[in-house]
Amino acid sequence: MMEVEEKTRSKGRSQVEKVGRLKYNQQLLKRALRDLEEVKLMQRTILAGLKGMFHFERPMVQEIACVDEVDVLILDYLYEAGNGGMLPKDLAARLTDFKVRRHQVSRRILRMNKRLESEIGETFVEKRGWHWALTCFAFQSWGDSEINL
Repeated sequence: MMEVEEKTRSKGRSQVEKVGRLKYNQQLLKRALRDLEEVKLMQRTILAGLKGMFHFERPMVQEIACVDEVDVLILDYLYEAGNGGMLPKDLAARLTDFKVRRHQVSRRILRMNKRLESEIGETFVEKRGWHWALTCFAFQSWGDSEINL
């Protein structure tokens, strides 16, 4: 009987009992987030290798880059403006319903570029002088397909 008790005791405490439930959950979360970042890195690597074979259409790019309808409208106005682009103050003037100022337009454009760059390695809008204009990639993906809302 004494041997049975010793065998069950020799197992010891679990990791939760050793470090505490909160700290253990934080460790699990950090491990899961690290694994997720590794998967994202692999995805970006695969997309970069097959970039020439993919054709990104408007719905996919819109889902990645745009957070709300203001972002979509900014890209629509830039697409309408063509190769010359538009000033941030002109974009802000068209977005008076949303109370967006010119510096907010520039910040939104930079955030869209950052999201798109991190996902597929392409920029959508570039600065030409004081104007913001769509890149060649943007004209190909935004102009080829029209979505019906």
